[in-house]
Amino acid sequence: MKRLFFLICILGFVATVLNAQPQISFDSKSQDLGYILWRNPVTVKYAFTNTGDKPLVISNVTVSCGCMKADWSKKPIGVGEKGEVTAVFDAEAIGKFYKEVGVYCNASNIPLYLDFSGEVTADPKDYAYTHKFGFGAVRTDKDEIVFDDVNKGDKPQFEILVANTSNKAYNPVLMHLPPYLSAKSEPEVLGSQKNGKITVTLDTEKLPKLGITRTTVYLSRFMGDKVNSENEIPVSVVLLPDFSSNTEQQKLNPPVADISAVTLDYPGLKPKQKKMQTVIITNTGKSNLEILDLQVFSMALNVKLNRHVIKPGESAKMKVTVLANNLSRSKGKPRVLLITNDPKKPKITVHINADVINK
Repeated sequence: MKRLFFLICILGFVATVLNAQPQISFDSKSQDLGYILWRNPVTVKYAFTNTGDKPLVISNVTVSCGCMKADWSKKPIGVGEKGEVTAVFDAEAIGKFYKEVGVYCNASNIPLYLDFSGEVTADPKDYAYTHKFGFGAVRTDKDEIVFDDVNKGDKPQFEILVANTSNKAYNPVLMHLPPYLSAKSEPEVLGSQKNGKITVTLDTEKLPKLGITRTTVYLSRFMGDKVNSENEIPVSVVLLPDFSSNTEQQKLNPPVADISAVTLDYPGLKPKQKKMQTVIITNTGKSNLEILDLQVFSMALNVKLNRHVIKPGESAKMKVTVLANNLSRSKGKPRVLLITNDPKKPKITVHINADVINK
């Protein structure tokens, strides 16, 4: 009898080992780049997580044409850890484009395909297509600076394309930078109807805390410009918790965050309407789930969470109210970010889609 029990245990162990495998989960497999400037190379990033139970290894990444170059995380990606695949598109050909990236890894017997599309325009004066946001006579392709999913020691960069539509030379400068941010403009002076870029570098070693850090910087529009709401650019940084010091007991009994919705739609709001929806966060793990930080990315949102510590098998309610009269004054994409102690979901984003009907 003991021998039979021993054999059953051995067979069960072998079956578990054989079934263990990595799994690659991309945040997004398809991206629409919109309009990009001719001969201004663009970098497309695809973040992923190993959601399996065995280390993930990417052996190769292929591109669909010679106009692209690819790179990827070369080291094995542990269980619950994140990696990135990047593709650089040279934008040498004018017109619409559709490109594919093939990922070869030990999570699949066939290549996994990612794609991006858009249109290359050669008209440098029609900046409304390529630089959607206006700051006086200055136009940019972004109205917020976002550093998502960074780890201690990282020094990631964020690029903002800048165009000068005035009839005078212009010095693109970001004002009121906190100690953990630095910025460099190329070129330092933009002539009339010329374009360039500002590269913002984050030093994670100087961040004040784990989780979400928010601040505001200001884009100068002319010599001697002052800071106000018209030239502000919101900045958000998500510094993920470090789980490397977790004990073996914590690793075997982690909390698991299960959220009822990661996208909330509020279509056809009236100008002064307030509309609320509820998101349920359930802990399906074996230890307490902690909401370490919660951040609201819009003055048009009012968010209330009824508890920040959720016991195994229990749930919390997060009420998200959209204030329609504040939507037009909000910069950036409305969303709610939560930082948790779930090793596989340290960051949860709830995206808000809302529009107002003006009649």
